Amino acid sequence: MIISIDVEILAHAKGLSLPEYKTPGSSGMDVLAAVGEDVEIAPGRILLVPTGLKVAAPEGFELQVRPRSGLALKHGLFVINSPGTIDSDYRGELQVILANFGPEPFCIRRGMRIAQLVLARVERIAWNRVEELSSTERSGGGFGHTGV
Repeated sequence: MIISIDVEILAHAKGLSLPEYKTPGSSGMDVLAAVGEDVEIAPGRILLVPTGLKVAAPEGFELQVRPRSGLALKHGLFVINSPGTIDSDYRGELQVILANFGPEPFCIRRGMRIAQLVLARVERIAWNRVEELSSTERSGGGFGHTGV
């Protein structure tokens, strides 16, 4: 299924490609850095990187911002709040919060693929207060209770 999403391109993203799928089976679209000049992220630092895009995700959906696996593995570069959420009613610029967990400074260049966008359906919750939850075999077990 293909879902159409309105996108506004800001002045600092002129000339850059829109996010796109790189293969027919890709679930994420690569999004580009719309920086005016190279920006360095020192080890242990966090940087907000503009994309120059405003988007209108349809109601009932969100755009998730996720790290690119190659940048994470090779350079220690992560989307710090992964997955980041672009809500359907947000109309500001899409920006990516990158953190450098690698040992070396990393340079963000204009047009560099910095993250992935994944469209995801969002279900709404209606809470049902109960006196006690039903039990399961697992119940409260967590944090490694099944072994290493």
